[in-house]
Amino acid sequence: MARYANASGPKCLPRLTAGRGGNTQIETDNRVVTQITVVEPESGKQKEALSLMEDRAKFMARQPGFLSIVLHRSLDGKRIVNYVQWQSRELLESAHRSPEFRKEWGKFDRMTEDIDPHLYEVAHVEDGRRRA
Repeated sequence: MARYANASGPKCLPRLTAGRGGNTQIETDNRVVTQITVVEPESGKQKEALSLMEDRAKFMARQPGFLSIVLHRSLDGKRIVNYVQWQSRELLESAHRSPEFRKEWGKFDRMTEDIDPHLYEVAHVEDGRRRA
């Protein structure tokens, strides 16, 4: 279960700290690279796809520049959203090109209907806990 820790700075949500520790920062003024990937597994394969993504997340957590990965599964069983934060685009791309990361790619492709990754920057944040 996730919990919130205190964060400082303007225009930011509190840092989300995952159950085993984390460093996810959702702020308009940070310089981290955020990749959000929406994955649509084949029907009935969300659990299997999520398990493979969890294994890959553990590998990514050991790579240079890693900050955080948060995996979300849809309640209807049709999608997985992968929220990744990295220190730089170059280090993220390097981790994705590594042979160890790629070794399960074919299996993952066969169990998914669509994989849609994009890089983002935070444009706006409203934090309900900072009301006057």
